[in-house]
Amino acid sequence: QVQLLESGGGLVQTGGSLRLSCAASGSIRNLGNMAWFRQAPGKEREFIAAISFAGGSTHYADSAKGRFTISRDNAKNTLYLRMDTPKPEDKAVYYCAADRPPLGIYYRPAAYDYWGQGTQVTVSS
Repeated sequence: QVQLLESGGGLVQTGGSLRLSCAASGSIRNLGNMAWFRQAPGKEREFIAAISFAGGSTHYADSAKGRFTISRDNAKNTLYLRMDTPKPEDKAVYYCAADRPPLGIYYRPAAYDYWGQGTQVTVSS
């Protein structure tokens, strides 16, 4: 089993920045893609960004391109999401997710085997 624990959420102003972290523990060998999703009240879980095991390949939703940066430090077993110039519509619970081979389609929640409990991000204007 793999445990994922997000941290770093909170209140941020538009024009500011925030960095979310996701610490992985347990049977983390051979984890593949990792990703960030978010879910706002009354909405479906939405893909934000994904990164390959070695970090050489990243993918972003259109809403995140140019503002958010996903990265991972495998030595620390930690995934990050840096949010720059957040907007009020970025308010949501942010979840990290991890996939184990065989890998699924990176932007689909069903592809991921493990999920964190989420961290709330609120953006004030």
